Amino acid sequence: MKLPIGVIGVGHLGSLHAKMLAKISSADLVGIYDADRVRAEKIAGEYNTKIFTSIDDLLNNVKAVCIATPTTSHFEIAREAIDKRVHLFIEKPITHTTEEAEILVKEAEENKVKIQVGHIERFNPALLALETYKLNPMFIESHRLAQFNPRGTDVAVVLDLMIHDIDIILSLVQSPVVNIEANGVAVVSDKIDIANARLQFENGCVANVTASRISQKKMRKMRLFQRDAYISIDFSDGTAEVFRLVDETEKVENLAMMLGQINAGTKNRNIVFEKPEIKDVNALMYELKLFVDAIQKDVQPVVTGKDGLQALKVAHDIISKINQQSISF
Repeated sequence: MKLPIGVIGVGHLGSLHAKMLAKISSADLVGIYDADRVRAEKIAGEYNTKIFTSIDDLLNNVKAVCIATPTTSHFEIAREAIDKRVHLFIEKPITHTTEEAEILVKEAEENKVKIQVGHIERFNPALLALETYKLNPMFIESHRLAQFNPRGTDVAVVLDLMIHDIDIILSLVQSPVVNIEANGVAVVSDKIDIANARLQFENGCVANVTASRISQKKMRKMRLFQRDAYISIDFSDGTAEVFRLVDETEKVENLAMMLGQINAGTKNRNIVFEKPEIKDVNALMYELKLFVDAIQKDVQPVVTGKDGLQALKVAHDIISKINQQSISF
């Protein structure tokens, strides 16, 4: 049975949600809502769906909804949906403030409403290719650099871009953040346009995270360093590379390349280079399909409301640290 679902907000990102949902066989795109009637008519015509004249009317006709409106409106719309027991896919960041996110997570649990947050990079083919590897990073270096685009400058680059990497890092490390050091500068907008943060975790892991929206060239890379392995992830190309040490008796895939041998300790180990197989996955369609599956199978979404809350908390802590630095100058 198909899941009746709608989309609230069909701007650039919301229109892509509508497009993907129209293709997912287990979903029934019941309709859309947007304050811009002309825009709504265009998208509804493209994907053969209904236009609702109010959010309330749409929520009364679906069991799930995607919220792709400006972040400042997420909280109000999501609370209305929770009150009607409508499951939520909320684009990142989950809400504008951590206080709002805490309320949503609490009320969703009380009303048995599922929340999935649209941290799309969790579904990037490069990261998915590493699912068979045991990842336990103790040092992480990430760079997310973009060329200037006026769209998105209403929030700091930490909430616009860096939050992608914050979410991924938190999901990989699985340990509380115990200290944050951060610097950032507003260059072409009134908000922070370039930022760097150093996150220290309770388990000893350290992450050095950089984000910029005023760079000459695009870059979306993350490097993981752990005992006996170095992993490079390129989110732009959707590729990953793994360099690791294995016992000389351990069998490795035929596609692996032997780079040499280390003779240390009581046994010899080989240095292996691997390029994990990359699946042809549309990240947005995949995360939306998993959201639909989570509702139909009554399981926890991959990126929960709590995950979205934790990423938002760290992002705001970074912004706070940067603002403190600015005041001290």
